[in-house]
Amino acid sequence: MKSLSEIETTSKRASRAVGFSWGIAEEVGKCIRLLELFGFPGIKNLNQYYQNKNKENFENLKLINQNNKSNKSAFCPIILGVSFLDQIKTLEPLKKCTFQGIAYPLLLLPFLSRSSEIIGKKILFKFDENEFLLNFNVNIYSNFLKKEFPLIAKNVEVIFLENKDTFNDIEWKNLYKLSEDTFVEESDSLKQGAAGAGLTDND
Repeated sequence: MKSLSEIETTSKRASRAVGFSWGIAEEVGKCIRLLELFGFPGIKNLNQYYQNKNKENFENLKLINQNNKSNKSAFCPIILGVSFLDQIKTLEPLKKCTFQGIAYPLLLLPFLSRSSEIIGKKILFKFDENEFLLNFNVNIYSNFLKKEFPLIAKNVEVIFLENKDTFNDIEWKNLYKLSEDTFVEESDSLKQGAAGAGLTDND
């Protein structure tokens, strides 16, 4: 089994070999490492993408708007991913971005996951009835398990989710009230025994 370090290094070098700058290649290496860590077929999709990259002439989207439609072929997921990372602070207030035509959408996934960590919000990635919930670059929840990833995602939505509790006020108050049973009223003896409360200095 290949180590994550090998996966990252080889992906980076391969990305430089197909024409990306070292800076972008480094970002690709990090992202493929992330995909494999989360159990997604990153190496497989990167291989397929690089085999078709020059033949298909995918479009580079560098300035992202709220609604984005490719003029020629589908968007390159790597340039789109790097652009998304660079512009995440200005994109977040839009609440949602849409895209028509993204090549190899799996390769965009880790860029969105890293973006989720930067803004401290969950991101919902939807295409063709498939959903991925990106949780602060800690994990990815998906209904896409055991399916074959498409070569082109036709209608894509990237939605920035507001942070909300999963519980209501009553549930919280009940649990907090229960936790109060562990509170101990502070006494003089407790104060003297607390850390840093000694009367003598041994230094």
